Amino acid sequence: QVQLVESGGGLVQAGGSLRLSCAASGGTFSRYNMAWFRQAPGKEREFVAAIKWTGPTLYGSDSVKGRFTISRDNAKNTVYLQMNSLRPEDTAVYYCAADLSPLAVRTSPNQYNYWGQGTQVTVSS
Repeated sequence: QVQLVESGGGLVQAGGSLRLSCAASGGTFSRYNMAWFRQAPGKEREFVAAIKWTGPTLYGSDSVKGRFTISRDNAKNTVYLQMNSLRPEDTAVYYCAADLSPLAVRTSPNQYNYWGQGTQVTVSS
């Protein structure tokens, strides 16, 4: 059983930065593809970014490209999401997820096996 615990969310003004962390335990983190999703009130869960266990990354919408960076530290069993130039529309609950398949990075929430509890990010204008 894999446990994922997110941290680092909070309230920030537009233009500010936050770094989210997701600590994994109970599995072989270095062999999992990891991803960040977000869900705003009344909206579906949205793919933000993913990082393959071998290192390549994939980002979701054009709105996050160039502003968000996903990375991982296998020695610490942790995946990060650095978020810069935050906008009010980035406000959401952010979730990390683990995909135990070693195949290509996937973007659908249904394809991920384990989820964290989520961390709230609120960006004020």
